[in-house]
Amino acid sequence: MLNRVYSNVLFFFFKRLLVIVRLGYCGCRLYQYVIEQLRTGPLLHCSMTGIPKENRPVILTFHDIGLNYKTCFDGFFSHEDMQEITRHFAVCHVNAPGQQECASTLPTGYTYPSMDQLAETLPIVLKHFNIKSVIGLAIGAGAYILARFALNHPDLVEGLVLINVNAQAEGWMDWATHKFSGLTHAVPDMVISHLFGKEEIHNNHDLIATFRHHITTRINQTNLQHFVKSYNSRRHLDIERPSAGGTVNVKTLKCPALLVVGDSSPAVDAVVDCNSKMNPTKTTFLKMADCGGLPQVDQPAKLAEAFKYFIQGLGYMSSAGMTRLSRSRTASGNSVSSLDASRLRTRNRTHTGEGQRGRSHTDVSMESASNSSVEPVLPATIHSTEVSC
Repeated sequence: MLNRVYSNVLFFFFKRLLVIVRLGYCGCRLYQYVIEQLRTGPLLHCSMTGIPKENRPVILTFHDIGLNYKTCFDGFFSHEDMQEITRHFAVCHVNAPGQQECASTLPTGYTYPSMDQLAETLPIVLKHFNIKSVIGLAIGAGAYILARFALNHPDLVEGLVLINVNAQAEGWMDWATHKFSGLTHAVPDMVISHLFGKEEIHNNHDLIATFRHHITTRINQTNLQHFVKSYNSRRHLDIERPSAGGTVNVKTLKCPALLVVGDSSPAVDAVVDCNSKMNPTKTTFLKMADCGGLPQVDQPAKLAEAFKYFIQGLGYMSSAGMTRLSRSRTASGNSVSSLDASRLRTRNRTHTGEGQRGRSHTDVSMESASNSSVEPVLPATIHSTEVSC
């Protein structure tokens, strides 16, 4: 009897070992699993790279309309200048319901989540992965969702990098345009005009063709319509810039934020407007030169550098080296200036309590890296999971 129990236990672990061996490659461990699906509705698809550590946040990403985490962020996180960041932090990518590649059409009669409801699914994701806090990186619709999430759950967000964020509800002229062009064949054109500026559309034909092909062939068009409609129905964030010496209870983001936009992006005016409503002591505005609507695609090295400086300003990666862009910076002035980089590193440390908060979360091994050894590399562990919304 006892031998049979031992045999069953050994067989169980042997099966698990076979799974690990079968999925492992190139010295990296790869795990894939799906939690129990609640059949009440479509699910959020999430991908976790690395293992969350108790003493540091996880990078949480959210994509824009017409994209998913792969088309929006895969290339950026694979860029050589991002490798130093991914060695220090686990990354959790989130896909909005039905936006993953080759997704099935959402059920008839299903009510797609609003932007507010999508923001409220994120605590579920964090709880599932046992994530204590995050540094958000998002663009467009995803930036709105993460901003709403940070407003509702400030204790879960240590910092936000928001690309092309629009804090305003859709205007009535935009609403009318989308209402009368809401046919399926018009959705790709509407998404392209949302993602890219007129200059890019007219001059960068290869880029536009690549994204148009993805939008029309890899994204379920019915599901995309639902996501676009949800974004176009968003409410005002209703954030307010605190006045010097005024009330301290105004609605504003509590965490440090970096607002990013390309100089030829269609979102320039919206980001400038959002910046005017942010707390100036906790917000940095970065308008990237020679950059279009997708900075992570158009200028990944510059964005990676700004992201690293922002993380350092939160008190992490203090011993990290210079990026390749910093080492090769020329006098062209197109990249983030040294002054801007310094602001990104130091702005948040000067706020009351903020610098201490960030520093208190810094890993001890990171603090002593310059005196001993390089910080341990996080294993390339990927969890693919579905979380009900």
